[in-house]
Amino acid sequence: MDPTVGAVPVYFATMGAEHRYLKARAARQGPSAADYERRDTITSLTMGVGSLLAPIVLPRLLAPFTPGKGRHAKKLIATAAAAAVLTTVADRIARKARRGEAPPDDVAAVTGVARNVASASAVVAVAAGIVTVTTAWAELTSPRRMWERRFVRDLGAGPIALAGAVFGWDFIYYFNHRLMHESRYMWAIHGVHHSSERYNLSTALRQPVADAFGTFFPYSALSLLGIRPELVSTARGVNLLYQYWIHTDTIRGLGVFEHVLNTPSHHRVHHGSNHQYIDRNHGSILIVWDRLFGTFEPEGEPVVYGLTKNIKTFNPARVVAHEHAAMLEDVARSTTWRERLSYVLRGPGWAYRQDALRAAVR
Repeated sequence: MDPTVGAVPVYFATMGAEHRYLKARAARQGPSAADYERRDTITSLTMGVGSLLAPIVLPRLLAPFTPGKGRHAKKLIATAAAAAVLTTVADRIARKARRGEAPPDDVAAVTGVARNVASASAVVAVAAGIVTVTTAWAELTSPRRMWERRFVRDLGAGPIALAGAVFGWDFIYYFNHRLMHESRYMWAIHGVHHSSERYNLSTALRQPVADAFGTFFPYSALSLLGIRPELVSTARGVNLLYQYWIHTDTIRGLGVFEHVLNTPSHHRVHHGSNHQYIDRNHGSILIVWDRLFGTFEPEGEPVVYGLTKNIKTFNPARVVAHEHAAMLEDVARSTTWRERLSYVLRGPGWAYRQDALRAAVR
């Protein structure tokens, strides 16, 4: 059994205990962002269930569109290519019309039609392109393929191999987690975990459900080093179980362990929308990666939880889709491929600044 599923009774028992403690603390000291709020908790739990179902459902839905495997893959690639060509042609027509290469009376009409065509086809091209690339990458880096291509002998299933799997997963996780904060199409997947303006153990269960639409450094690469796929899967469970307990405000500090381990204090920083806390402390079990690669920030001023622009909803569907929708809206409004791809590939902070500048010009 997946250890994260087997731990479900522990999740509910510890959340209940934390809720009672926080309720008593609020009676003494006043409310805080750590307190449980019914609608917020239900949203987090719903998304936790969704994160368990998504890895079962999405691969089956996407299999027919996977390059080199699915029967509709060529159609998807052709759709992406045709939409990209149509967008490029529409862009050129719009630019020529604006430069006066259309009859004066027709400039507005020609430009408007061309822009509408470019907006719609660009969204199709980007969406189809993302599905093509991510499904191809998932197939290319599948655990089976990596294990078959290993260049180190089988390390077995002993404690050394398991320790290597857990350590290796933790190392790769740091870079994947950092990438999810620094590229917008990846942030669209991960940002749902940051969408709660509260911080307690239930927040840990507000997990992404759209990992299938991301390109991650493959954890399966550990199998190239002789680590069995089942041990890699076990390392994933260990990683997720460790991260559960650090989503709390009830543990303030852990002394010398703060230097090596990711702790509740370090992870509170990671969930902060305070300027100095943004994109910090990406580690999972170990905080040493952040210290080594320059993304560490200690907890100082009180943490303000949530997104820099909160979405103010408890609807799980909107929580899951809000950033993807905003990203595609920005693609639709863009007038060049450079701008469109920047809205997809560059950091979310860049996109939000561009949107603010666009709004200011209006």
